[in-house]
Amino acid sequence: MTVAGSGTRITWDDLPVRVRQTVQDVLGDAVVSAVSQPGGFSVGTADRVLTDTGRRAFVKAVAPHLNEHTPAMHRREIEIAGVLPSHLPAPRLLGSYDDGTWVVAILEDVDGRHPQVPWSDFELDAVLSAVRELGAVRAAELESAGVTLRSLADDLAHEFTGWSRVAADPPPKLDPWAAARLDLLTGLAATGLQGARGDALVHGDLRADNILLTEQGPVLVDWPWTVRGGPWIDTLTVLLDAVVSSPSPQSALTDAEARLARWLPDAAPGCASGEAVTGFLAGLAGMWADAARLPAPPGMAKLREFQRREGAAALAWLRLRLRS
Repeated sequence: MTVAGSGTRITWDDLPVRVRQTVQDVLGDAVVSAVSQPGGFSVGTADRVLTDTGRRAFVKAVAPHLNEHTPAMHRREIEIAGVLPSHLPAPRLLGSYDDGTWVVAILEDVDGRHPQVPWSDFELDAVLSAVRELGAVRAAELESAGVTLRSLADDLAHEFTGWSRVAADPPPKLDPWAAARLDLLTGLAATGLQGARGDALVHGDLRADNILLTEQGPVLVDWPWTVRGGPWIDTLTVLLDAVVSSPSPQSALTDAEARLARWLPDAAPGCASGEAVTGFLAGLAGMWADAARLPAPPGMAKLREFQRREGAAALAWLRLRLRS
């Protein structure tokens, strides 16, 4: 089973002539083939292109009429990709285009595939190893190159009050365990928000469809959400993705908790980062419970179902850590 797409993409051929010509100018050759890639939520292009001299690149392009928020995400990714440390497993920025309407990122093509889901033990551990390397990078490395990184805690300040909004207006299918503990969950989420502060470089959106496996190892892609925060956050979200995709959720939860303890020993309950991790799961669960009941954005029909599954997995993992 591969990662399912959730957006309705346009393709290379749908781009205006001037946009395609700019990409070809950056690459120095005419594009002779383009293959649209599945997965993810963007409605813009995600094409692996090949030129007539054999040069390859990955092209992401979008305009506001497709989705009003995505152009800003592409602009941010262009900014981040241009200054990522060379030792990180991430695609390099080859060039970009922005005419105020169309925004295009031209990135190094990565010859790889997404991890299979459900995740295999081997692929999961390989990715966690790469994520640990990322967690050792300080946000200051990017900031010294002129990029301002927001704090993850500041970015999530509103979202992590999701349980308060759920309490004020409960959705009809609210989990009974959560419904009986809304005050507790609200407090835990606040603890998790503060615990997420840190000076590490955080990808902020790591899951199977933002990872490519190559012969040299995993490559982490799609960087528009990059922030500063705790070095454990990306590890937690990768493990949560493994739980979400598993056909055996209970055993996946047990395995995720064991892997978390192995890769991040101080994240176990009662340890240095344990309260922060537990609280962060509470915050994620509330964020998704609040968001999943909203109408889907244009072109993203599957987004709310994705959020519902993420929220259910985060809540189940939280219950395991609370042992209740």
